[in-house]
Amino acid sequence: MGFTKDTAAGAAKRDLANRLGLDENKIREVAISEDEFPDMSLGAPVGGEMSAQMISSGWRIKLGVDGRDYEYRADRNQLRLHNFKGKNYVIKQ
Repeated sequence: MGFTKDTAAGAAKRDLANRLGLDENKIREVAISEDEFPDMSLGAPVGGEMSAQMISSGWRIKLGVDGRDYEYRADRNQLRLHNFKGKNYVIKQ
């Protein structure tokens, strides 16, 4: 089963709540927008990951908690956390 914009946002919210040790209802959706990314890793590669260098379409999901924003990137097939404490993470692929 692939992601939709709404299921990706829900999965991102659950992941962030787990990472921060918070209740999910403390996290707010700041913005969810369609976007194009420079490669198949949605511009958020992990480690030494290699990905196809072609434009990929998906969603940029911005979540907020306690005055701080967090960015997830998703497409139909994957969800990634971008630049969390200086690193990217693959949540689901």
